[in-house]
Amino acid sequence: MSYADTLFIQMCKEILADGVSTEGEKVRPVWEDTGESAYTIKKFGVVNRYDLRKEFPALTLRKTALKSAMDEILWIWQKKSNNIHDLNSHIWDEWADENGSIGKAYGYQLGVKHQYKEGWFDQVDRVLFDLKQNPYSRRIMTNLYVHQDLHEMALYPCCYSCTFNVTPDKHSDKLVLNMVLNQRSQDILAANNWNVCQYAILLMMFAQSCDMIAGELVHVIADAHIYDRHIPIVQELITREMYPAPKVSLNPDVKDFYAFTVDDLLVENYQAGPQVKNIPIAV
Repeated sequence: MSYADTLFIQMCKEILADGVSTEGEKVRPVWEDTGESAYTIKKFGVVNRYDLRKEFPALTLRKTALKSAMDEILWIWQKKSNNIHDLNSHIWDEWADENGSIGKAYGYQLGVKHQYKEGWFDQVDRVLFDLKQNPYSRRIMTNLYVHQDLHEMALYPCCYSCTFNVTPDKHSDKLVLNMVLNQRSQDILAANNWNVCQYAILLMMFAQSCDMIAGELVHVIADAHIYDRHIPIVQELITREMYPAPKVSLNPDVKDFYAFTVDDLLVENYQAGPQVKNIPIAV
C-alpha cells in the first residue's frame, strides 16, 4: 500500500490526539461564508520524509490532481509569474487584484536577479547553475520570505524555502538530488498532499535537468493544522481503503527545466478513493 497514505494517516491521528486547539485565541483566518474566526487543532514541527526512489508520494485515500499541481509549480518556478492569467486553475483568484496580480509573492521573488561572484542569476537559475557546476555545495537554496516585500504580497508564502543537497548513489555513477521543503503553515486536509506532490515533481524536474536521480523530499511544517470544520472529513478520510502508489514519471526526452509542460507528466495506475468535495476553506 502507499507509504504516503500510511504517513498521512499517522500524521492526522497525531494532530487530532496530541494537537492543541486555537479556539478562543486571536487568529487571522475566517470562514469565507460567515466571516467567523476559523479555529484549528495544530501540532508544531511536523517532519515527513518521502523517498522518490521507492514511490511517488501521492495519496490514494483520495486522488490528488497531479497535473494541476504541476501547473501551479511551473507557474511559480518556471514562469516565475505572479499573475493568475498565466495559471490554468482558479486556486489563486481570491488573492489577485483587478489585473490578476498577487503582488511580490511566490514567482515574483524567484524571478528577481541577484549578483553573485559568477554573475547575475535569479534564484531558480542559481540552483540549476550550482547543481551542474558545484553539486556538493551546501549552499544551494531558495527563499521566498523576503521581509522587505511582505507588505506587497497578497498572501505571505506558506512554502517559503527549499534547500537542495546532493549525495552519491550507491548503485550507479549518477548523483542523487534531495530537497528539504520548509513550510511555515499548512492546512492538512486542503493542501498537504497537494504541496508534497508539487515539490516531488519539482525535485524530479530539477534532477532530470541535471542528469541526477530524484531522491528524498523532507517536508518540514512549522504549524500543521486541521480546521475545526475539517475534523469529521479527516476522520472519515483516514479510515478509507488504501491502494498501491501510482507510477509517476517525466517524459525522459526533456532535459531542460524550462521545456517541461504538464503533458510531460506521466501518471499510470492511479487508483484512489472518491474525491472529497466542497471542502470549506478559511481565508
